[in-house]
Amino acid sequence: MINKKYMRILFILYLLLLMKVIIFKYPFEVMRQIAASWKKEVFWEGLSGANFELFRTIKLYVRHWDNKGINSFGNLIGNIIAFIPLGYLMPRLHKIFENLFVCMATALLFILGIELFQLFSAFGIFDVDDILLNGLGTFIGYLCFVLMKLLAKENKKE
Repeated sequence: MINKKYMRILFILYLLLLMKVIIFKYPFEVMRQIAASWKKEVFWEGLSGANFELFRTIKLYVRHWDNKGINSFGNLIGNIIAFIPLGYLMPRLHKIFENLFVCMATALLFILGIELFQLFSAFGIFDVDDILLNGLGTFIGYLCFVLMKLLAKENKKE
C-alpha cells in the first residue's frame, strides 16, 4: 500500500498534469497572445462558442465517430479517463471523500471551475458535456476505490 505522503505527491502531480492537458495545452507564445487579448469581448466570444446544451457535443462525436478529421473516440473517452484518478485518489487521501456525495460534489465543483475558467479566459471552450463526462470519470474512479477497499477487506479476512 502506498504511503499517504507519496499519495499526496502523486495527487498534486496528477492535478498539475490535468491542468497542463486541459487549460495550458497551447504553446507558451499562443497562451501569451490569448492573455494579451483579454478584454470584455473575449468573454462574449467565449459565450458564443460555449455549449450549454446537454448531449450536443456527445451526439456530434457519436455522429462523426468514423470521421478521421474529428477524434471522437479520443475526445469522449479522454474526457472520462482523465478524471478517473480524481475519483480514486480523493477518498484515498481523506476520509471525508469516502462519502460518495461529498466526493462527487467536490469533484463537480472542481470540474465546473475548470470549465468556467475556460469560458472566461479563452484558454478553452466551455462545454456542459465535458462536465458530464468528467463527472462520469470521477464516479468510475470512486467505484474503483470502493472495489479496491472491498478487495483489501476480503484479503485481510483470509
